This record gives sequence, C-alpha cells and structure tokens, in this order.
Amino acid sequence: MRADLRLPLSLTASLAAAALAATTLAVTAAPAAAADPLVGIGRAVTDDAQRGLFQVTAWTDAPQAKITRVSAKVRQGDTVLVDIPTLPVVPDSWDPSAANVFRLPDTAVLKLVEDGGRIPALGTYAIDVTATDSLGNKQTRTDAGQLDFRLRPELAFHPGKPTYADRNARPSGTLVGIQPGSGHRVPLAGLPVSVERLTPVKTAPQQVVTDTAGRFTAAPYPVAGTDLDETRFHAAFTGDSAEVHGSVEDYRALFEWVPRKVAVTATADKKRALNGQTVTVSGRMTDPAAANAPVANHTVRVRLGGPRYGTGPTATVRTGADGRFTARLVAAAGTGAGGWTAESPDRYVDFPTRSGVLAIPLDSRTDLTSWYLNADGRVTVSGIFRARYETDPDFPTPQFVRLEQLGDGGWKAIAWASVNSAYYNEFTLSAASRGGYFRVRHLTTDHFAESSSGSFRLARLDTRVVSLNSGPEPVTKGGYVTVTGGLQHYADWNWRAYANAPVVLQFQPRGSTTWKQMATGRSNASGKVSLKAKATGDGTWRIRHYGDSRHFNTPASAGGDYVDVR
Repeated sequence: MRADLRLPLSLTASLAAAALAATTLAVTAAPAAAADPLVGIGRAVTDDAQRGLFQVTAWTDAPQAKITRVSAKVRQGDTVLVDIPTLPVVPDSWDPSAANVFRLPDTAVLKLVEDGGRIPALGTYAIDVTATDSLGNKQTRTDAGQLDFRLRPELAFHPGKPTYADRNARPSGTLVGIQPGSGHRVPLAGLPVSVERLTPVKTAPQQVVTDTAGRFTAAPYPVAGTDLDETRFHAAFTGDSAEVHGSVEDYRALFEWVPRKVAVTATADKKRALNGQTVTVSGRMTDPAAANAPVANHTVRVRLGGPRYGTGPTATVRTGADGRFTARLVAAAGTGAGGWTAESPDRYVDFPTRSGVLAIPLDSRTDLTSWYLNADGRVTVSGIFRARYETDPDFPTPQFVRLEQLGDGGWKAIAWASVNSAYYNEFTLSAASRGGYFRVRHLTTDHFAESSSGSFRLARLDTRVVSLNSGPEPVTKGGYVTVTGGLQHYADWNWRAYANAPVVLQFQPRGSTTWKQMATGRSNASGKVSLKAKATGDGTWRIRHYGDSRHFNTPASAGGDYVDVR
C-alpha cells in the first residue's frame, strides 16, 4: 500500500493493542478483519489531448516485488465494451515515479464503432482496473476512473479586416470538436461563442451562435484610424454536454486593414530655424487612382525634430477642398536637429512619410576663463564653448569661435579656433594687437546658435625712445660709447616723458642679426636716458624699454645709431 494510504503509526498501535485486549478478555470474539491489500491502484485519467487514451497508476507494498501486469475494462453499466489485457508502463520518462504509470498505447486508441472501434457513441464510460505484482498479489478497482469520450472543443478565430470605406472589425471564426480516436474535426453547430473587445476600450461580451458549419461572426466593432494597432479581441467557448466537454479561448490583435493610398507632396520654408522661429510646412494630398484628384478634409500630422523623434513640436491639420494643407510650428531648441516630417495620423490613409532637412540649433554659451594683453603686443584669450541648457552635447562637426576687435569699421575677426567635442570644448585664441575692445563669438551653425562672451577692454601704454644718439664717433677700440635718448609713453592722448623706467643698452655688431645687452639703467625724472659701454667693434647701438603691467615694450624694429670703431 502507498505510504499516503497507510494508517498513522499511533492509530495502528492503538488498534493492535485493542485487538490484543479483546483476544485476552474474550476468546470467543469474532475473527480479525483481513489486512489491507498489498497492491494499490490510483485513478484512471483520460488524456485530454486524445480522449481515446487513458492512463493509471499502480504499485505494490510487498517487499522485493513489482507490478508485473495491469489490465483494464471499459464498460457501460454492466456491459463490457472493451477488454484490455495489458496496459504497458509509460516508457522513456524522466519522472522516477513513472515506473508505476501504465498507459493505453497510441496504437490501441479507443474509437467509435463508426471508425472501426468498439465505443458505441460519444459520452462517458466507467473504467475498471486490475493490477498484479511479481509475488502474485492482485487487486481490482471497480470504477477506477471515467473515460471522457466526448468531443474536445477547438476554436479558430480572426479579428477581422476593416477598410477605409468600412471602418469596422467583424471578429469571426470556427468552432469544431476533435473526435476521440480518429481525431476528426466535427463542426459544432448551434453553440454560443463569447466575443469581446479588450482594448482600447473593453466591451461587454456578446454571445454569437455557430451555424451548421460551426462558423460564427460577431457584430461589428467600430475601429478608429488611430486605434488599429491597439485593438485586441477575446473569444471563448465552454461546453459540458453528452457530446462536448471542455473550454477553449483565443486572443487576437487586429493586424490587417485596407487603407486608402494617396500621394502627398510637402516642403518647408526654411532649412534652419532658431529657437522661437516659425517654420511653415505646406503641401498637397492627391489620389493617384483618381487622376491625382485632390483629397479634401483629411488629416496630416507635421512634426519638427529628427534624431529624437517624437519630442519636437507637432501640429495636426486638415487638407482643404483643393487638397492643400499648411502647418505652422514654432521651433524649440533642444528637440534635436534632423528635419521635419509629414505623416498620416489616420492609419486608414496611407502615404509614405514625407521629410526634409531642418536644423534647429541648440542655444550656446561662450564663456571666458582668462584674457590678457602681453607687453610685446599680443592678446591671448581662453575659454569654454558649450550648449546653454545641456550637459556634454554631441558635436557632430567642429565648432569655430573667433576673437574679434572693435575698430573704425566695427567688429573685425583677428583670430580663430575650433572646438571638436563636448569633452574637449576649451579654446585659446591669440593675435597681435595694441589693445582695445575685444569679444569672443560663435557664429550660428546647424548645431549651435550664435553666442558671444560680451565685450571687454585690454589696454597698455605705447612706449618709444626719441633723440637717440651715440658718441663719440668714431670711437677708439676699447674706448667707451655713450648712448643717450629720451623715453616716452603715450598717455592722455599725447607723448609724455616716462620717468624712472628701466631701460637696457643693446649692441648689434656689423654683419650680425643678434642684439647683445651691454648695460642697464633707468630714465631720470625727465625721461632722459644716458648709458655707456665699452666699444669692441663697429656696429649699431640702441636703447629699449621692456614693458610692465601697464606698458608695451618699445618697438623692436626701432632704428639704432651706428658707430665706427678705429
């Protein structure tokens, strides 16, 4: 006997003790009941996929024994219809308990009399099972199960195919019964099938009765041109009669419809739109099947933006009597460059999506980090170029910034630099300049709008040496040359003496291009300079001042005074 059918040990012990006491107290008591059989038989179960088959579980609790034979009988009342001498064990199963499962083989499937079998009609029949083990223990279980020899329902279902002219879905299908044994499909007539729409709006189920061929068609469901891809239906049938038993259901999404094919042309009034500018997209819808006649009163959806599709401004307009349409949209920076599109929001109207190039530049920032004017007359500016409202945007192409200086004719570019990516967006600009008003500017491109750092002023005072003179001339070799001059700076719109400023005396030997520093000094309170050095040969002498934070260097190109040495 299986463990799950045995009595609990405590109850068994109690019964044994009671039996012993009864024997001791009353020798004339009735004999003890027979022990439980060692062979057990479970429920016989019909195979729902093929109701001409069934299986049953059998086991033995006899030590070192195993089930050697299982037989079965199918009967109607007291009449045995089918006598099955042997049910083989289920082969090739991964389930360890399958060694105790015995099944009617496919080759012996039960069939109706009309199909060459012995079952007289559809219905349910009793199954009796007998099992014997290797030690001869035997058990018979009457009504071990019920053979469900009825049709198994099967449902084929289609959601329908709405058209431009008839925008309704009419779910339809066929209900049949799978006959046990033969597997024949038998139309199920006069039976109710439940049909309901699940999305986009759920409806109450409607009951549709099958015709003589098992076919059914539900009442129409209106389907809008925007809901085609979202429309889903459910069909179901449940039967429990003498001939049909079981439940079946199916879910189907609408996947077919017949749209009207039209032609659309469209153009935009610009290739680039800055933030806040209006873009006008206009076009016309015609019917190629009707000699390109205009198609009136149909919707067209126009959208701005490309790579980030669906995030840009959108407008839905209708065609006029002449088939023409016009959409006006305001460009919004940050929705992505890439173009415009014109498409049909009504899935019953079919035309290829029309598109065109349209750049919507991002707002940009040009920020400065340093700016200065060197004493040698060179302005250098560094900064960062970036999108104003985004972090690390893509730079599809290098972006250029330029350094501009204000002059008599307005702002003039004097240096350029490129910025190649969001991760290396720093720049440095440098150009020769004597000072003035400056700014750094990025001109509008398809990716970034114009931006400027704002203007700033850099200034130093020009310096010069006047009345330069060297002597004596000629000078004796090894003697001293005295060089004099006046140091001035340009202040308050005039050249004025530059007092107490450092100066150097430089000498360039004849035939050389190199200047050598020979002496240093400072200008006096009147800006006068007097320096002397030993003469070593013929050459040119000059005085220079190297500027401080407020002054330029004196020009390197300024002439000197030639001295002949003898």
